Amino acid sequence: MNALPVYERFHSWQGEGVHLGKSAFFIRLHGCPVHCPWCDSAGTWHPDHLPGKVDRIEPDELADEAFSSGCEIVIVTGGEPAIHNLHDLSYQLRNRNLPVHLETCGAYAIHGEMDWITLSPKWNAMPLEECLDQADEFKLIIEETDSIEKWTEALPLHSHGIPVWLHPEWSKAKDPEILHSINDWVKERGAPFRAGFQLHKLYQVDEADERSRPDASLSHLSDDGK
Repeated sequence: MNALPVYERFHSWQGEGVHLGKSAFFIRLHGCPVHCPWCDSAGTWHPDHLPGKVDRIEPDELADEAFSSGCEIVIVTGGEPAIHNLHDLSYQLRNRNLPVHLETCGAYAIHGEMDWITLSPKWNAMPLEECLDQADEFKLIIEETDSIEKWTEALPLHSHGIPVWLHPEWSKAKDPEILHSINDWVKERGAPFRAGFQLHKLYQVDEADERSRPDASLSHLSDDGK
């Protein structure tokens, strides 16, 4: 089987999107070539945490741990999880009747059968057309007041018939201008746009599992990324 470099795994609940509030086991993988400047999981791409330099865990072991948690869904995230071959992991999870949800930027081909795909595009690595077609929901990170307009011009978001969530970038989650840009866009245009938020952060539910690692945003790293 294809062992994977796991940054953390823990039992929480989905704090975003269509499946908000569902009991979820998170598997966060090392490795990300995208490097968003506001990343809240930058520990996954720390120079010492490259996929070839960390302990790897077998998919059946991860699936057993997820099943033992009693979760409703399993969310595979990162970093950018699609840089890895997820076929064995998705097979082991689905073999235990666990729905597999993937969170990806969409810039890399997806290897493995997924039950739900959340595609959150990033400017540093634009999504592949095949990944856009596979997505079940889009999540846009709104970091500037004109972010929504730029994304709607860059991608055919309307043509896929799926929800488009508008999330304030977390460091600006209380910025009135960012919030107003989301409010106005949803009120004026409606579907497929929906206002979103990272509700799990308000509950601090991830931290309630001792296996969850501390927030690894860029603010926690020094200038040389360590």
